[in-house]
Amino acid sequence: MKKKKIFNLIIGTNNLGKLREIKDLLPNNLRIFSPKKLKFKSPKENGKTFKENSLIKAKFFSKKTNMVCLADDSGLEIDFLDKKPGIFSSRWAGLKGNFDIAIKKVFLELNKKDKNWKNKKIKARFVCVLSICWPNGKNISKTGKIEGFISPQKKGKNGFGYDPIFIPNKRKITFAQMLAKEKFKIDHRSKAFKKIKRFF
Repeated sequence: MKKKKIFNLIIGTNNLGKLREIKDLLPNNLRIFSPKKLKFKSPKENGKTFKENSLIKAKFFSKKTNMVCLADDSGLEIDFLDKKPGIFSSRWAGLKGNFDIAIKKVFLELNKKDKNWKNKKIKARFVCVLSICWPNGKNISKTGKIEGFISPQKKGKNGFGYDPIFIPNKRKITFAQMLAKEKFKIDHRSKAFKKIKRFF
């Protein structure tokens, strides 16, 4: 696709944590809009993959606003739970997006599988697919991943979502214990963004 700089952009999420992290990745010269400010509700995410759900949001908000849309779908895959919660990561948090509930569910499911899981290294990864959709229907999607494992306890107050229970490989602290700038250097969202940043 021909490289053409984007200057006006809607970020296709009503998740304030995601909105903040995506905005922090973008250059300052962009004029950024959010669905919440424009009073748009998010579409139903009925895709079977991160990429499908990311494109559902990007296409929906681009069509609604006639603007370029950048949308994200991301989540936590835990190998021991057959890659759950995966694309259902936000749904495990319930309608109000309470990730304390989601984290309790992760621990509950791990306990069901193995009462001794806290003494083992439970492999996991964060996956992010970022999609850009243009008003003419053209779109691209790029994936970023970071491997790690599950912390047996919640640790840290930074970040959002499952950050308090994810420890990246070669690190001893969770995403929620890291400063934002430290997390951004290695996380799944920044890895995906590096693959599309030429458009900005």
